[in-house]
Amino acid sequence: MKTSIATVCLSGTLEEKMRACARAGFDGIEIFEPDLIVSPSSPAEIEALAQRLGLTLDLYQPFRDLEGVTEELFTDNLARLEAKFQLMQELGMDLILVPSNAGTATVDDDQVVADQLRRAAELAAQYNMRIAYEALAWGRFVNTYWHSWQLVEEANHPNLGICLDSFHILSRRDDPSRIPDIPGEKIFFVQLADAPDLGMDLLPWSRHHRVFPGEGSFDTVGFMAHLTDAGYVGPLSLEIFNDVFRETDPGITAADGLRSLRWIQQSARGQLAKQNPQRETLTAMPKIEPVESIDHLEVSTDAPDELGALLGTLGFRFAGQHRRKAAQLFVADDVKIVVSPTASGGTYIASVAVQVADSRDALARAEALGAPQISRPVTADEVRILGVYGPGGMQIFFVDERSAGWPAEFGATTTPASTSDNTVALDHINVPEARDHFGASVLFTLATLRLEPLEAQNVASPRGLVHSQALESPGGGIRWIFNRVPKIYTNRAGEPVRYPGHIALEVNDLEARAQSAIDMGLTVLPVPSNYYADLQARFGLDEATVTRWQSLGMLYDRNDDGEFLHLYTETLGGLFIELVQRNGAYRDYGPGNAAVRLAAQDLHEQQHRLFSN
Repeated sequence: MKTSIATVCLSGTLEEKMRACARAGFDGIEIFEPDLIVSPSSPAEIEALAQRLGLTLDLYQPFRDLEGVTEELFTDNLARLEAKFQLMQELGMDLILVPSNAGTATVDDDQVVADQLRRAAELAAQYNMRIAYEALAWGRFVNTYWHSWQLVEEANHPNLGICLDSFHILSRRDDPSRIPDIPGEKIFFVQLADAPDLGMDLLPWSRHHRVFPGEGSFDTVGFMAHLTDAGYVGPLSLEIFNDVFRETDPGITAADGLRSLRWIQQSARGQLAKQNPQRETLTAMPKIEPVESIDHLEVSTDAPDELGALLGTLGFRFAGQHRRKAAQLFVADDVKIVVSPTASGGTYIASVAVQVADSRDALARAEALGAPQISRPVTADEVRILGVYGPGGMQIFFVDERSAGWPAEFGATTTPASTSDNTVALDHINVPEARDHFGASVLFTLATLRLEPLEAQNVASPRGLVHSQALESPGGGIRWIFNRVPKIYTNRAGEPVRYPGHIALEVNDLEARAQSAIDMGLTVLPVPSNYYADLQARFGLDEATVTRWQSLGMLYDRNDDGEFLHLYTETLGGLFIELVQRNGAYRDYGPGNAAVRLAAQDLHEQQHRLFSN
């Protein structure tokens, strides 16, 4: 389908927004009237710029408070509308958005509203224009899409149709399943938006907290499937009111928006029967099976010796040095971590390599989602691993049978089977993200690897609220958590600098592994005594067990599915390691314990800075 975006989604001038949309690859744009009003360019110059950029001007919006008014006021409204039609002629446009009246409506009479819409459409016909009537979720008398369709149907004019906006429909928990009952040709325009479930009033929710499809809690994919079933073949447009987007580089926002439109079309294809002819109107992406395994992690560090020592205490063995680079490989059972020394920058997860059936298919899918390919020079005797940059800079590589032999470059052979029952496995990874990239990184990762989002959570840190989104593969082989960090943990560019990410390793016997690691020199993050007093009271644990756990720095959680024991190492640069033990079918991450960890890390950091000074 043709892709479009409202200029209100982006920061900058109208001209800057148009250039950003063209660079991102959009087919067209909606002109948001306030953007045109403040532009120094004439309507004719805007049309000429759009032609040079290869953009169509799809919709002029909004024209407010048209219908449901007295006859005297409606006469004035028609004069206003005629002036907009004349302006649209200069722009070379033919479609205007008319939202349902939320401000001046005083006549709650469907016959009057339908008649006024018909008369407006007659005026539009005189200028070869069309009107897309949209039900605002907070419209005074018209606030559902079905009501707006009934009015358009009653008005019965070829120049009048409806606009369907996913936010206005889904925010009211309206049922979109009746969309296929509307003739596709009468759906003149579609605007897509998602939003987190904030439980707030509709208007401020809409004006400040919309996000791109796939980044919120709405079933936008189901909406898209119903829309396709209706036979709609017009533009898919984004209309996002979001305070963060208005402060972000328009090029970044535009690229993220186009990615969401590609993702939602592919996802909707999956919900439609293969024999449904409308399915082919949706733009497809290269398909891969859901990714279930992380092949290896690469950690960049300016403290390679300290990181190597930390891994050693946790059961990793040094497997070899790369034959050409300073990188080193550490292995524990099936977990492989490449340590890449740098002169500065701290310690952080630089890349994640996943196992796929065909790396070329995976690369094509990632590129279809707007990711640039990584170019790493290799020699003739080295393996080329295909990879891309994610929106936040994280590198994702794809390992298949052709590239699975990469460990040989470190002099490593097949990892010997562990002789211990206390094996090590990768449980999950946790990556901090700047607010500018958070939603985009989450959507890109789940769309590229075909992961599934769990319910988002907010965790209180001593310095602000941390928004956390966990993704999991259908089979549970990958657990990937993104954290949107408070401003205090970021630099002036908004990038995380003081909020660490971490690697979580699952073991069979956490107490034994912890004691062994401590005996080898591991320093565990100190946990407040108050936590253990509360732990004993909440779960009715015996004092000896709690005392033993406290001596090892272990934390605990329990639910109906099982138990979760874990501990944290001290932070090295921007990274720490978590050891976990899952008993039963426990799948969570210890709700509540994250806040304890954040407070302990904050106190430890303060004490470390004081000691350093």
